[in-house]
Amino acid sequence: MVTAAPLPVSVQERLDRLAPDQRAAAMAPPGPVLCVAPAGSGKTTTLVARICWRIATGVDPATVCAVTFNRRAAEELRERLDSALELQGVAPGTVQVRTFHALGRRILRDSGVDVTRLATRAEVIERLAGGPLPASGMRVLDDAFTRLTLDPERGPSPDQVHIHAAYAAYRAALAADSMLDLDDLVAGALRVLREDERALARWRSRTQVLLVDESQDLDRTQLELALLLAGDTRDIFLVGDDDQTIYAWRLADVRRILDLASRLPGLRRVDLTTNYRCPPEVVRRAARLVEHVTERFVKRIDAAPRATGSLVLAPDPGDDVARARRLLIAWYGRDPGGYAILARTNGQLAPYAAVAIERGIPFRVEQDSLTLDDPAVDALLARVEHDGRDAEPLLPRIAAAGDDDTTQVVLGWAAAFATLESLRTALVRARSARASIGDGTAPLILATAHGTKGLEFDHVAVVGMDEGVFPSDRSITEAPDPGRALDEERRLAYVAWTRARRELVLVYDPDAPSIFMREAFSPEELRPP
Repeated sequence: MVTAAPLPVSVQERLDRLAPDQRAAAMAPPGPVLCVAPAGSGKTTTLVARICWRIATGVDPATVCAVTFNRRAAEELRERLDSALELQGVAPGTVQVRTFHALGRRILRDSGVDVTRLATRAEVIERLAGGPLPASGMRVLDDAFTRLTLDPERGPSPDQVHIHAAYAAYRAALAADSMLDLDDLVAGALRVLREDERALARWRSRTQVLLVDESQDLDRTQLELALLLAGDTRDIFLVGDDDQTIYAWRLADVRRILDLASRLPGLRRVDLTTNYRCPPEVVRRAARLVEHVTERFVKRIDAAPRATGSLVLAPDPGDDVARARRLLIAWYGRDPGGYAILARTNGQLAPYAAVAIERGIPFRVEQDSLTLDDPAVDALLARVEHDGRDAEPLLPRIAAAGDDDTTQVVLGWAAAFATLESLRTALVRARSARASIGDGTAPLILATAHGTKGLEFDHVAVVGMDEGVFPSDRSITEAPDPGRALDEERRLAYVAWTRARRELVLVYDPDAPSIFMREAFSPEELRPP
């Protein structure tokens, strides 16, 4: 009988520190494995432990490749892996940790494709258009171009002739300058591996053990690339959570992770079942919310045995500026730690930014939710000034002057002002103050729910949990499948709620609470005290 060699002390100690569910995932037999990892369940810890264990049990570290969804996740995983593997005598950087785009770029470069000229899509589009486009127009083209490159079947219909013509002009412009864009890196790599057997064999030898993070977010092309590299050996370990599929606009589809067993015969599923991040009541209510999703794995989501913290319901029927002022006065800075205000859209964050500037509170943003310096703001206000409706209320005039994201942000600012002149004065003052008040290390962050996936904060306030706001009426009514769109909105709320380490505050209108509030709480709980 052959006795397995003992594991290195560092690896055994690492495995011993894991919870039983994490250890079962880290030591699952080689082959196709899906690790279902709910929010806060320690997926990165589990990934690091699995790689250490596989190397300790005989895998060449140079043949291990971990693929992440974004650069931030890649940097975190690389740093933690290098530290862990140093104890096993593995040099930093030996294990490949790449984003899908970085992996695609390597594959293309290895096959002789010039990848030094990478286009910025917005710049090329604006050059072809002869100048800047409204944010909404750019978003439509960017989304359409991605779909036409990565998943044509989900692209614009043939009768949208102007979009197809714009895409043809865009592709011609890239070809004329010998340029690629980000989508080309993955699509081109997949094409090379399908057409060049030697290249495929070469890359399969370099990725004999493949690990894929955030598998629920993969688009069709990324999944096809991962499965092609896995080949017949199917030594692939996929980590993901169907309940955190929130990027349909990036071509993610929850059905991909739900249907993985049909693509990977012999797939073993292992579940992480404990949320170690959030207070127990947050875990309980978030789990109750996401149970209403139609298409999902049946799973357990438990709070950590010694977890502490609170969930606070904050019914507030006021307008957005009044809400922002009350929240920041009563809540921000009350206890030590980081604070995050999360909203469904950037426009809904504008009142909170305005009040933070008013009160001298340093803050940072994941995206510039203020858009203060955007020429579109001044153009919008100029249209309002010349609309000939000076005697009418300001907000309807702004709403009538535009229908894009800039309009929504300006509406958020304008709620506190009665006249166009006072609004303009406030914007000028805010533009001046922002340079001195904005701080990349500030303890307060303003962000959309999409913008904080993968992050966590001590104190989180999710604002605008109102009917028609979160879930977004527009996202549902404009979707080809409103039922699936509602499920994605529900998953987005779940992601937002589970960013909280010590405290979650839910701000909502008690007269019109979101359906998500009604799913997670009883009518009696939602009534103001």
